[in-house]
Amino acid sequence: MTTVVKIGGARAVDPEGALGDVAQLAEAGEDVVVVHGGSTAVDETLEELGEEPTYVETPGGVVGRFTDERTMDVFKMVMPGKLNTDLVEALQNEGVDAVGLTGTDGKLLEGKRKSAVRVKEDGKKKIKRGDHSGTIESVNAELLETLLSSSYTPVVSVPVLGREKDGGYTAVNADADRAAAAVAGALDADLVLLTDVSGIYEDPDDESSKIDEAATPEAFESVKSAAEGFMTKKVMAAEEALDGGAASVVVADANANEPITNALEGEGTTLTPGALADDEKARTEATE
Repeated sequence: MTTVVKIGGARAVDPEGALGDVAQLAEAGEDVVVVHGGSTAVDETLEELGEEPTYVETPGGVVGRFTDERTMDVFKMVMPGKLNTDLVEALQNEGVDAVGLTGTDGKLLEGKRKSAVRVKEDGKKKIKRGDHSGTIESVNAELLETLLSSSYTPVVSVPVLGREKDGGYTAVNADADRAAAAVAGALDADLVLLTDVSGIYEDPDDESSKIDEAATPEAFESVKSAAEGFMTKKVMAAEEALDGGAASVVVADANANEPITNALEGEGTTLTPGALADDEKARTEATE
């Protein structure tokens, strides 16, 4: 079984434990694909350049980044140029033969470019143009499987390849959790979303209210109701991963001891395909 690990880019996330865990899994012969974020580093770089990051709210209430051309240039510089290289370097020092990739390499991650987005400003719905973002529609699983079969560990980051209306391509931004979800679905893999909390909490301020598992549609509705802020996107990614074919999704603490291994053994919040079941047959299969 392949494991896709998404390492968050928040300041509170220390990747050291996860990278050591990747090394242990690789040494044991397990296939691992690492996907990483890095929005915090992008924001910090923009600020160092004297520019402010732009965030917008969708009509549905989801807050996300608006990636104009200048911000996209910074993404290209920071994500593959520094963060991806740093992770590959660290994994090599752990004895892992890692290979850095962006979604543009070999059409690894591809989808339509969204040059305009619907936003809500001052209570009004507007169209904001000039965006460089996209929703991933296809994954070159063969490229990843070729690397894995040769004992390489892919380390994947944005940008992804955005198709223009004229048939050309533009490098665009995409959410890293959803990128990891697309990869996990394409590889029928377990997905571990590592973050700075130990799972999804019924009460966001109470760690003791962590939801251990969602294996039914009713339980998944509870998870979606509980998710707030940044966790909303992780739950969205989890749903997309399971819908795309992932074997399971676990939201877990990146800073725990052996975070990936422990997540796969039941730490964190585990979501399984039965959570999306909408018929009696699927429910029965989920409990067998």
